[in-house]
Amino acid sequence: MTRADIDTADGRMDCHIATPEGPSTTLGAGPWPAVILYMDAFGIRADLASMAQRLASQGYVVVVPNLYYRSGAYAPFDPRQVAAEGPERDRFKGMIRSITDTMVMRDTAAVMTLIDSHPAVRPGRIGVVGYCMGGGFALSACGSFPDRVAAAASFHGGSLATDKPDSAHLLAPRMRARVYIGVAEIDASFSPDQQRRLERALSDAGVDYTIEIYKGAKHGFAVNGHLVYDHDASERHWQHLLRLFRETLHSQLGV
Repeated sequence: MTRADIDTADGRMDCHIATPEGPSTTLGAGPWPAVILYMDAFGIRADLASMAQRLASQGYVVVVPNLYYRSGAYAPFDPRQVAAEGPERDRFKGMIRSITDTMVMRDTAAVMTLIDSHPAVRPGRIGVVGYCMGGGFALSACGSFPDRVAAAASFHGGSLATDKPDSAHLLAPRMRARVYIGVAEIDASFSPDQQRRLERALSDAGVDYTIEIYKGAKHGFAVNGHLVYDHDASERHWQHLLRLFRETLHSQLGV
């Protein structure tokens, strides 16, 4: 992956960019459609980079913005320490609270500018995908930039339909993308009430969406390195994600 630092309204944000490592035998040569990958709460790290590269290898320029840049440099999180009560868990929760959907949408506008200037990116609409807290950001981007986002995916996304004024589900009337939401069956951050609220908002707005429950899977199942990583469920998520982007960004030429 390469790194590009960009200016935002709140400072200097580092973005990490994965591109296809060689010509694709099934999707043709570049330039490539762009995808923004919104990180989970554990931040930028090798496991997330490997997921970005796997996606890129299918014919995409994948941009992973460091959404914690406002906090400066920070030590990597140990999932086992985060799972237990203590200072590391407190630090983890503090980092999550340090950003909001509104802040991340400002960041996303800056990322769009980076995408538009990248020589490997094919002009046109883009895809977005997010994991855990990033799932809400992906849906918010779908509604905040309806002319730019053609496809959006959220996997084990938390707090997708809350009482906050910038909750992602409130943007449903503005969404024009195809949306896929993969829900962990065991997920305290996305309650049945939230799911009903989200489904109602998307249905009332006429959004082309799918919500799918991953039976037996826990919050975080798709992401490499998590304690609850579920290989079978994660491979299933890859199948759905790649189909979504193939049928929108490639088949429809981003239009």
